[in-house]
Parts: sequence; structure tokens; C-alpha cells
Amino acid sequence: MQNAEILTMERYTLKESVILEKSMNFSVRIVNMFKYLCNEQNEFVMSKQLLRSGTSIGANACEAHNAQSNKDFLAKMYIAYKESTETEYWLKLLAKTNYLPLKLSESILTDCVEIKKILTAIIKSVKSNSNKQK
Repeated sequence: MQNAEILTMERYTLKESVILEKSMNFSVRIVNMFKYLCNEQNEFVMSKQLLRSGTSIGANACEAHNAQSNKDFLAKMYIAYKESTETEYWLKLLAKTNYLPLKLSESILTDCVEIKKILTAIIKSVKSNSNKQK
């Protein structure tokens, strides 16, 4: 087994499998929201930004699991975190401009914040483990 494979298996924790599942489900919700915004609200600019950032979270988390090193893994998780922050911004803006109904925006914002918390925990855990190995 190569070193990169061992590193990847050691990093693969319960929190990380949860983030893959939650970010995939979140991406599906984002895609459906994009369709709603375009078809029902005739909103095409902010919804496109939301689509890009919201689906990028899961893509980067997934990519992290094929990382070649801990540094590469952390970089991808940081990107996923930054994308979740951007997604939170677009969701709030769409809600404040009345493109999203309050109940829908609250629900998906809750999911977004939960994903951010999981990503934060993963990043802190990996950084802590890296510092212990030094």
C-alpha cells in the first residue's frame, strides 16, 4: 500500500463520511432550489452563484478523500468551508430580497450552517493530529 493510500484511510473518519453524505444531499437541494429560482422566480444571476458555490462544497469534500497528502486534504476541506460560507451569503441575500420563502430559506440555511460546523471540526481535527505527529 502506498503512503498516500495509508494517509487517506487514516483520515477517513465518521465525521468525514457524514460530510460526504450531507454535502451530497445539500447539493441536491441546491440544484432543486436553482430550478425553482429560475423557473418560478425568474432569477438567474444570484441563483447561478448559489448553484456554483453550493454544489462545490460536496465536490471539494469528495476530492479531499483522494488527496495525495494531509496538506492537500486540508486545502480541499478549506475550499469546501469557504464555499459553504459563500453559499450562506447567497442564501441570506436571496431570502432578504424575497426570492426565497422564509420557511425554505431557514431550512436550507440550517443545513448550510451544520455543514460549516462539520467542516470546521474536520479541519481542526486534522490540524490537531498533524501537530501531534510533529
